[in-house]
Amino acid sequence: MELLRKWLGHPEDIYNLLRFKMGGYRAVMPRMDTDSLGCGLRTCYRYLNQTSRSFAAVIQALDGELRCFSSPPRHAVCIFYLVLRALDTVEDDMSIPLDVKVPMLQEFHSYLYQPDWKFTESKEKDRQVLEDFPTISMEFRNLSKVYQDVISDVCHKMGVGMAEQLFVTSFILFFFSPFPTLAPPWQYCHYVAGLVGIGLSRLFSASELEDSIVGQDTDLANSMGLFLQKTNIIRDYLEDQLEGREFWPREVWSRYAKKLSDLAKPENIDVAVQCLNELITNALHHVPDVLTYLSRLKNQSVFNFCAIPQVMAIATLAACYNNQQVFRGVVKIRKGQAVTLMMDATNIQAVKAIMYQYVEEIYQKIPSTDPSSNKTQQVVASIRAMSLPGSPMASRHHYSPIYLSCAMLLAALSWQYLSTLSKATEEYVQAGDN
Repeated sequence: MELLRKWLGHPEDIYNLLRFKMGGYRAVMPRMDTDSLGCGLRTCYRYLNQTSRSFAAVIQALDGELRCFSSPPRHAVCIFYLVLRALDTVEDDMSIPLDVKVPMLQEFHSYLYQPDWKFTESKEKDRQVLEDFPTISMEFRNLSKVYQDVISDVCHKMGVGMAEQLFVTSFILFFFSPFPTLAPPWQYCHYVAGLVGIGLSRLFSASELEDSIVGQDTDLANSMGLFLQKTNIIRDYLEDQLEGREFWPREVWSRYAKKLSDLAKPENIDVAVQCLNELITNALHHVPDVLTYLSRLKNQSVFNFCAIPQVMAIATLAACYNNQQVFRGVVKIRKGQAVTLMMDATNIQAVKAIMYQYVEEIYQKIPSTDPSSNKTQQVVASIRAMSLPGSPMASRHHYSPIYLSCAMLLAALSWQYLSTLSKATEEYVQAGDN
């Protein structure tokens, strides 16, 4: 009954799930033919699918046209992801001693040019990208030099940044308890996500799928990555706490609690939600940059690649805002909602309408007593100004929910009736044959 109530409350989810299953996904996620690829590239795409199904889908949907280089941009993005996945696996592996890990992170970019380098001592679940790094590095060296330069440069900067953060954190943990955060707020997000946005933008420009300004404007590219990473960090508070990780910036949470873990205590739920709302308000400041960045894109596959994660992020923030469940369990957007966003976010006007819809949802939930309420209202107003509905997408629910609910219920009953009738007919025929 609860499931039925859920579906009837969001009848458009049923319609869009059916549309997606019946071929709608091919418009935004066309299948890539890997049979024509060489053995090394096929292996790389297999690792891509194993380490991130969501990224694998959008990467493989990128334009496969050769343009003026010897390798399609999707191959460069695939290798870029795997190289950074390998780097991140080293950073995440707590079994690697610090005196081994720090220099490995700092020098990781150099391993791209060492055909035999691999690391076989990792305990992480994605260790295959380290154990078979020679295959990944070989395909990296097969890329056009313009792609190699971008990937190597970003890998170098990310590795040095990770090592710096790791060293500083370890130093502080050794000498201070509890420890302050010396690095600027969210700096870690720049190293692990902002640089990814910058690297991808440079690859898109290098491939000539996009204009040079896309790769040159690193501030906007950085914001693209930060918005996604901040959303993940905000949403995953409880999961990270249970696994002993802390990513919320101390500059924020220390104003609400003595320890970050205290926010999960029932008696602290009110201040915990206030802290949550402040972090979401901070993340929303990236949305204008996101919209400016997306408005510059001209290649459809690149637009889909960039826009889909961003609209998923704004929907996630709307679900998390002022929501106590962030500190009690998992907050996720509905599957039908995700499918709807994937199929709708295919042009800038549609994305603006989606952003408008979800910041309005946030606006309606702003408590008047929340310490960040004024700042939240201000950032919502700035997003509204850039996302004023002026296209058909601005009103995305064209039919009354009650009509859609009735239609879906009638379709479900009809399907059940036809299935029963078909089964009865089959049994009758079989009985006649016997």
